[in-house]
Amino acid sequence: MIIRQFLLWTQHESAGRRAEAASSLARAYLYAKLDPAARWEAKTAIIALLDDPSPLVRRALAEACANAAEAPRTLVVALAQDQPEIAGLVLARSPVLSDADLVDCAAVGDEAGRIAIAHRPHLSAMLCGALAEIAGTAALQALAANAGAEITRGSLMRIVERHGDDARLREALLARPGLPLDVRQAVTARLAGALSAFVTGCGWLSPERSERVTREARERATLGLAEGSDGGDLRRLVAYLRTAGQLTPGLILRAMLSGRMAFTEAALADLSGLAAGRVAGLLHDPRGSGLAALYRRAGLPPALEPAFAAAMSAWHEEASGLAVNSGNGLSRRMIERAVTACERLPFAEAHAIVALLNRFDAEAARDEARVLARALASEAAVEAVLDTIPDALMASYREDRLRLAA
Repeated sequence: MIIRQFLLWTQHESAGRRAEAASSLARAYLYAKLDPAARWEAKTAIIALLDDPSPLVRRALAEACANAAEAPRTLVVALAQDQPEIAGLVLARSPVLSDADLVDCAAVGDEAGRIAIAHRPHLSAMLCGALAEIAGTAALQALAANAGAEITRGSLMRIVERHGDDARLREALLARPGLPLDVRQAVTARLAGALSAFVTGCGWLSPERSERVTREARERATLGLAEGSDGGDLRRLVAYLRTAGQLTPGLILRAMLSGRMAFTEAALADLSGLAAGRVAGLLHDPRGSGLAALYRRAGLPPALEPAFAAAMSAWHEEASGLAVNSGNGLSRRMIERAVTACERLPFAEAHAIVALLNRFDAEAARDEARVLARALASEAAVEAVLDTIPDALMASYREDRLRLAA
């Protein structure tokens, strides 16, 4: 009897009153303890309300059923294909919708629907893969920011491939916890390309100069990302770099001159096809014969071999067995040894290599200058603070220090 009263209210001329009745009827079906006959009547009635010409009524149904696992599947599927403001309510929350339903809605729906799907509390790898293939940048931003989305490495790479030029999407991807190293590198490369295009478009640098600056900045960022990574991440990063045409002899030489031997070993292992342990043994052979064999096996340019050999010789001269460069930047000592080795080559072979090494040396000198300038500025700041302390207080402080030392 109560269900039939609700049905009478749904026939009201006012769309607002019909929406209220629809919401009450749906909630009665979901939460009231109805007998089987009344429950069947309520279900039939709310499904029939899908034909109501007013979107207010259908929106009321969507709001009532969006979070309910007991909502009629027929009703929810129909609402998911309604107007965007109605469909979005169930697409974003309804536990009734399966992955197949959501993939279909994403494929045939609009971007608003895909954004709603991307905001769901949990997204399977299959659904994330579908969104990676068809969604626009706004939906992909929401997907990247969703901690409950199981986005595989392949889907992340596909997102970068399709829309890596979008700045907000790059930002969302880089902020995602646990982003794979090779994906982070791919995002960084797209960022470098965007900056290069901007600088060239503004006329600040020639295309050739911009390309060189971008490449060297990308290489520095690559080695920075690789620092401290485990062997598996390094192997995946190197494999991606090789596929993308970024695993250049210049990058490997930069890694060696920076003392980043883990990256150097991973790169040479990928190029040579040898096992990581075998590569490490050949690379660190103090006689140098192992490096020569490894270098040729990796297919690197013969003209660069003296630079590699000289750099490794300088690295091995450290009695402790650690890299010559104690930091993460380029080692000027290793660069100097490499330049000396290459100067004996014919000019046609040496000039480009020596020019590259000289740029490395200039970069290392600037890094050293920055560190020294910061240290001097810190000392000056401390001295300025000390100058403000009264002499009597400083004398007392020194006496206390001497007393404690005694």
